[in-house]
Amino acid sequence: MKQDLNWGILSTAKIGTKNVIPAIQQTEGNRVVAISSRSLENAQKAAKELDIEKAYSSYDELLEDPYIDVIYNPLPNHLHVSYTVKALTAGKHVLCEKPISVNHQDANDLLHFASKFPHLKVMEAFMYRFHPQWEFIRKIIDAGEIGEVRHVHSTFTYFNNQPDNIKNQAELGGGSLLDIGCYCVNFSRFIYQSEPIQVQSMMNFDPVFNTDRFTSALITFKGGSASFLCGMQINQDQRAQIYGSRGKIEISIPFNDADEIQRKVTVTKNGKTNTHFFEPCNQYELQIAAFSNAIRENKEVPIPLSDAVANMDVITKIFTNYLK
Repeated sequence: MKQDLNWGILSTAKIGTKNVIPAIQQTEGNRVVAISSRSLENAQKAAKELDIEKAYSSYDELLEDPYIDVIYNPLPNHLHVSYTVKALTAGKHVLCEKPISVNHQDANDLLHFASKFPHLKVMEAFMYRFHPQWEFIRKIIDAGEIGEVRHVHSTFTYFNNQPDNIKNQAELGGGSLLDIGCYCVNFSRFIYQSEPIQVQSMMNFDPVFNTDRFTSALITFKGGSASFLCGMQINQDQRAQIYGSRGKIEISIPFNDADEIQRKVTVTKNGKTNTHFFEPCNQYELQIAAFSNAIRENKEVPIPLSDAVANMDVITKIFTNYLK
């Protein structure tokens, strides 16, 4: 396979123009060669600002470009599966923004469809998993330094009540659980390295938008539990704690930070507390490097599509159990 991978971007979404596209451009062996929008003017504007060669007036037109190897899909949540399917059909690898879908069935259908293209890679873009702090935390847990994990808790909130924002539009897959609660679910499963046996939830819906403005859940795993709070109409905050039988771990910035700052992980064991600092890094660049290496070396992606399906299974149960 050729050294450089040519990327095409579906839409001018902010997550792409502000974070992912610059990360691709800064990662060796990767080039952004095209961007698309429903408006040619918007695509051309973004292409000029980001020094991208081609601008397309439709997503489908970009997918037909034979020079594109990889698609980045940051479309609204309800379009993640359909355009990932189209990209695979067009012979492209796909990095798809989280959440991979809006429900478990659609995610599972995508998994089965993707199995028809074993030479193509698909990965859900949980960029937080590539920050070095998680490898450090994983080693502490696996070494038994805090004993058996008994409970984990995470909080991820911010305030957004703008009616025209897609995150407040139910028909587009909006709401706090799909937008940021998916991180909390993923974090819980990552720590336990297993799937839950029971899910309980509480959801509060905006009476105008009909999206969940905040959600909390209690997830039971074999040997332990997890809880979280996510919200889109709550004061901005994020944090995570891992409680073991002989110690605990506290993470100051578990998920994302637009203006990357020094992070810290505090470990308490045997009555003593130590704080470990992590210098600023670009977890989007680390994600791009890992995904593109999997393509070049034809190996499994770091976060397999089956993991995305399992995450959506829990999210769907949170919705379902509340609705009951």
